[in-house]
Amino acid sequence: MECNESIFLIAGLGNPGLGYKHTRHNFGFMALDSLAKDLDINLKRVKFKAMIGEGVYLGNKLVLTKPLTFMNESGSSVAPLMRYFKIPLDHLIVIHDDLDLPFGKLRVRSSGSAGGQRGMASIINRLGTQDFTRVRLGIGRPPGQMDPVDFVLTKFAKAEEELRLIVLKEAVEAVKMIIQEGVTAAMNNFNGDVS
Repeated sequence: MECNESIFLIAGLGNPGLGYKHTRHNFGFMALDSLAKDLDINLKRVKFKAMIGEGVYLGNKLVLTKPLTFMNESGSSVAPLMRYFKIPLDHLIVIHDDLDLPFGKLRVRSSGSAGGQRGMASIINRLGTQDFTRVRLGIGRPPGQMDPVDFVLTKFAKAEEELRLIVLKEAVEAVKMIIQEGVTAAMNNFNGDVS
């Protein structure tokens, strides 16, 4: 398959439906919505069980997508989109929530395991590789004895709103830097100390 070197697929992960809209597990959806707004790209078409929108940034064609499957089936949208648009593996950027990062922290990685994130596990499984870029948005660990499965489906608290918006703005800038300067530059710029 011949790849198109000037096209990027940017996938934000989450669960479809109003009941999940403001939950921690939908941080990836929120970031993708912020990016779409920033770049004036409308997600209005459905293709391969995903909402997609197409636009251009710095001469690169962008395909923004929010899988309409549930989180643990994200790969069944992302993999066919990669094939359809002939997107090279190093031009896939996945934005997702991460329990292992403190809330308010963002990390850019060029590859790595799913780390228990089921949407990422599905994409890795469908693509047959973990060598693609991801922007991880920290949601922190659940309080006390709360089950992580329940925690990711809780909504952000009012007290977290200001920091949530800061992280979304950072996520937009991180994705734009990955496209403009490459993943290494973005990692150097955004991966500060976790404190």
